[in-house]
Amino acid sequence: MKRKLNDDATMDAVMRETPTAIRVVLQHGMLCVGCPIAPFHTVSEAAREHDLDEDQLRRDLEAAIKSGEVD
Repeated sequence: MKRKLNDDATMDAVMRETPTAIRVVLQHGMLCVGCPIAPFHTVSEAAREHDLDEDQLRRDLEAAIKSGEVD
């Protein structure tokens, strides 16, 4: 099943549904893994809070999601 990162996706949901995304989160210097706010922060909010380029973060997360898919 092909998944896509939607605008309402929280950081917690992204990491739970696609464990390969955890590496992306850590590479961007984010400490979302285990953070009590992760279930509430969307990708957009997390990028803003961490002063990251949201478009790049989304591209990297999409790549992780795609690499974690099983055909």
